Amino acid sequence: MNRRSELSEFLRSRRERLQPEHVGLERFEGARRVKGLRREELAQLARVSVDYYTKLEQGRVGNVSEPVLDAISLALRLDTAERSYLRELVSSAPARERSPEAQSGTVERVRPTLQRLLDCATTVPGYVVGRRCDVIAWNRMARNVFVDFELLPDRERNWGRLIFLHADVQALYADWTIKGMETVAYLRMARARHPHDDELSELVEELQQRSEAFREWWRRHDVLEKTHGRKWLRHPLVGELVLDHESFHIPGDPDQVLITYTAEEGSASDSALRLLSSW
Repeated sequence: MNRRSELSEFLRSRRERLQPEHVGLERFEGARRVKGLRREELAQLARVSVDYYTKLEQGRVGNVSEPVLDAISLALRLDTAERSYLRELVSSAPARERSPEAQSGTVERVRPTLQRLLDCATTVPGYVVGRRCDVIAWNRMARNVFVDFELLPDRERNWGRLIFLHADVQALYADWTIKGMETVAYLRMARARHPHDDELSELVEELQQRSEAFREWWRRHDVLEKTHGRKWLRHPLVGELVLDHESFHIPGDPDQVLITYTAEEGSASDSALRLLSSW
């Protein structure tokens, strides 16, 4: 990954989504030659010199102090995930890349105790994803609700490939567009954290070549952390499922995330999950 190019494109994309009136600047009459804020306007908001910000946006600045990063993040109206992404891009050595477990070619595995925890959740779909969005552990309910991961080749147990290259998985999501955009944003964050992971880069390149939607959303430079939310599914056996998901980073391996799905007690989705658990 070319970190200089990535940094330049990200900062420009965030600057272009802002208008002077959005950030308290006076908008002068007449056509503007640039989309969004000018570099001069952004530098004014961040209280840095125009020359410094220009060099930063071009990837020509070395170490960037925390106060300057905070000021630029505030000026660009970055959310928490975007601020984390910016820090990864300006860092010369991302912290997670220093670990030998984060290098290309390594096979991610979960601890046996974590697999036992998943297996104990007999009515709660759950799985663990790794740094490339690979599904590296799951329980029976996850197989019943989403896809039978055990029947898939190792390479296909990946949410990027499942969401963009498997029509049956696409059909499962009533909100497929949202799920797809989220998946792209997760992968962009992962690539910033692991710029030397060749398998991750190859995955992104493959999806860009094979999916027009992925290409379009990749150009948006959106980033996300896995947190919580609600998903609407169209299950082929039990019909509509409305599930709330929670994400938990695994202690000892921050690149692994446990994701669980539950339904409101007494709801139709709750009954459907219980039915699926009996099969």
